[in-house]
Amino acid sequence: MVNRFQAWFGNGLEGILSFLITIFCVFLSLSFHEFSHGYVAYKLGDNTAKNMGRLSLNPLSHLDPIGALCLLLFGFGWARPVPINPNNFESGKYKKGMVLTSIAGPVSNILLAFISILIIKILGLLPYNLPTAVNILITVVSTLCQTLIIMNLSLAVFNLIPIPPLDGSKVLNAVLPARIYFKIMQYEQFGFIALIILINLPIFNLLLTHLVLYIYKFLIFIIELIPFF
Repeated sequence: MVNRFQAWFGNGLEGILSFLITIFCVFLSLSFHEFSHGYVAYKLGDNTAKNMGRLSLNPLSHLDPIGALCLLLFGFGWARPVPINPNNFESGKYKKGMVLTSIAGPVSNILLAFISILIIKILGLLPYNLPTAVNILITVVSTLCQTLIIMNLSLAVFNLIPIPPLDGSKVLNAVLPARIYFKIMQYEQFGFIALIILINLPIFNLLLTHLVLYIYKFLIFIIELIPFF
């Protein structure tokens, strides 16, 4: 954490630019994540998020201060959950709707990472003898995309952990028998404490880093199947 602050505020304009890029990526990643939850629920018949003004890409509608700070400092975090009422889903689609709305956020983050990798690949095809201003812009865009890749893949993997209030806990609601699920959720109030402990465990961070790397390599593999690249 100290190293991050030194990189941001100890390197002049370059560090400040890196900090602003990171803030922008936090806002975009969390907003797109929560918007995707609400949008999928809306398409399944639940207007709760829309009626509460949460079907939006406005980061102020979704930011959880602690979750955003964790994402900024540790690379893993969460947003303020979009309200979803599964009772409004189309008849007979309760469990399917819960799974789809729960994974919509992580899937949206993987999509953002995929698009970011694609942009970097396209920038790599450009000639080197471009005007200085253009090269600076390309460098900034590349740095932004690299930050989005790491942040969104980390966000996707982290949110699939089956601990409240993360998306993985909501997937459990759909796949586990109600009796077992509600027994687990008796300990929901300890979810936040468990997350803080996990974030500070080196073995946990190492595991998530490996999972992020595997997904990144898979996305690269998919892009390299495109003839253009």
